[in-house]
Amino acid sequence: MTRRSFLGLAAGALVAFGLTGPVPAEDKFIIVQSTTSTQNSGLFDRILPIFTAKTGIEVRVVAVGTGQAIKNARNGDGDVLFVHAKSAEEQFVADGEGVERFDVMYNDFVIVGPPADPAAIAGSSDVVANLTRIAEAEAPFASRGDDSGTNKAELRLWQGAGIDVRAASGGWYRETGSGMGATLSAGTGMGAYIMTDRATWIAFGNKGDYRIAVEGDPKMFNQYGIVLVNPSKHPNVKADLGQRFVDWVISVEGQAAIAGYRVDGQQLFFPNAPR
Repeated sequence: MTRRSFLGLAAGALVAFGLTGPVPAEDKFIIVQSTTSTQNSGLFDRILPIFTAKTGIEVRVVAVGTGQAIKNARNGDGDVLFVHAKSAEEQFVADGEGVERFDVMYNDFVIVGPPADPAAIAGSSDVVANLTRIAEAEAPFASRGDDSGTNKAELRLWQGAGIDVRAASGGWYRETGSGMGATLSAGTGMGAYIMTDRATWIAFGNKGDYRIAVEGDPKMFNQYGIVLVNPSKHPNVKADLGQRFVDWVISVEGQAAIAGYRVDGQQLFFPNAPR
């Protein structure tokens, strides 16, 4: 079902039950289940005030790992899902939990590390080969270990390298169970390599002498998507307000707001919503 036909049916149902009319001012907010990277990078602080000024709709963000955000949305604890694990997002829609998924923006993942570079990986773009070097050197690697979009992508890359990191857990491979910012803080403190989305790394304020060691591999592409949670399955979802946010994010205005967000002159996210 297309978004337009779905909303038409939803509107008809609201009329039938006498539930149409303006949303009370105190209820004019939505809950967005999202990732720590969109929050930690400062993106939401930049774009949400623009949306609220235009629509009067307040956006309340729950920033957790993508896996937890999807679980929360499956429980109906949100109106919109805005995360970065495309296959999981598509499954969310296929299971009837979401209405329709849209690409929003992308950036990439990078591996950062200490200047000593114990695995000698700095300057090479081949992420699978470099993960193999880290494992062979048993150099410390700090993983989020939290089922986030970043963690999902990292585990796929380890699998591609043929490395069983679960077997190394607690040794050279260390799982923080935390968000990206906290994992960067912990990892830099222990002298470990860390895989992070580039936006959070740029915005991270405690880099010390750490630097990007691996970047530029197409396998490290990082796509974000947005989905309206299905009100047919979760009647508490504010479908109209949530859809207005989805439509704005993928609109020319929303995409321009995303493209315009920079830290230290660097663009953090690159919009690619369908036209």
